[in-house]
Amino acid sequence: MLAEDHKIVRDGLKFILEKEPEFKIVAEVDNGKQVIEAFSTGTQVDVILSDMNMPGMGGQEITHWVNTNHPQVRVIILTALDNEEYVIKTFKSGACGYLLKNISAEELHFAIRHVAAKNQYICSELTMRFVNRLVTMPDHVSTEMQAGLEFSSRELEILTLLADGFTNQEIADKLFTSKRTVEGHRQNLIDKTGVRNTAALIRFAVINGIVH
Repeated sequence: MLAEDHKIVRDGLKFILEKEPEFKIVAEVDNGKQVIEAFSTGTQVDVILSDMNMPGMGGQEITHWVNTNHPQVRVIILTALDNEEYVIKTFKSGACGYLLKNISAEELHFAIRHVAAKNQYICSELTMRFVNRLVTMPDHVSTEMQAGLEFSSRELEILTLLADGFTNQEIADKLFTSKRTVEGHRQNLIDKTGVRNTAALIRFAVINGIVH
């Protein structure tokens, strides 16, 4: 099943995939609601190739729904979003693959075959990027620093926006919450990481690869 809200992209994927006789496109949808409707009408599918951002339900929501209701179906996210946080959240939601839209047709074919065989796959560009970050990480930044240290999704949002230079009020406006709430989260982050101030908090986040 192809889940992609841009028809020109969907048509391109269909053209690439149908060149391989082992692949059969059984459904094409342009939003998450249509994914659910397709299953409700009895559509049988092995792999869903889904965009991350679509009207109504995005790739992560679709993945969670499929993983809950049709766990035998494998979901691969195909997106332009290359942030490590998205990759982690996507796999936590139950996805089996994460591909960037600039991959080659050959890698797309390989990824689908690999995932259909009950494996997981991250495109080579992201894999090498993660490996390079790990091998260049300073020796003193170890797993000991991060042992037991977890952040909520809201804390990660605020931390990312702080690193991008937004003020507490600007962050509050973006997240539709109060400045006091943002200040509370910021202080919790400082306390949790054991740093002295916001500047040190941002440095901690960058060194540990939490934000880029």
